[in-house]
Amino acid sequence: MENIDPAPIRAPLCPICGKLRVEAFKPFCSKHCADLDLSRWLKGIYAVPESDEDEGDGRRPDADAGEIHS
Repeated sequence: MENIDPAPIRAPLCPICGKLRVEAFKPFCSKHCADLDLSRWLKGIYAVPESDEDEGDGRRPDADAGEIHS
């Protein structure tokens, strides 16, 4: 039987500075890094991309406009 070493367990790191994460500031290592992240969101440095497509039922908003159903 072959002896296989399991993959090393990676410690969770702060996404701002790369130091070890601290449970009290999860996922960050400190209040400073948490505040930096919040500041970036508030300044618009981070943004969730918008989609030009309507996420509705796939129909054009004006598809039924002017149609008469009997």
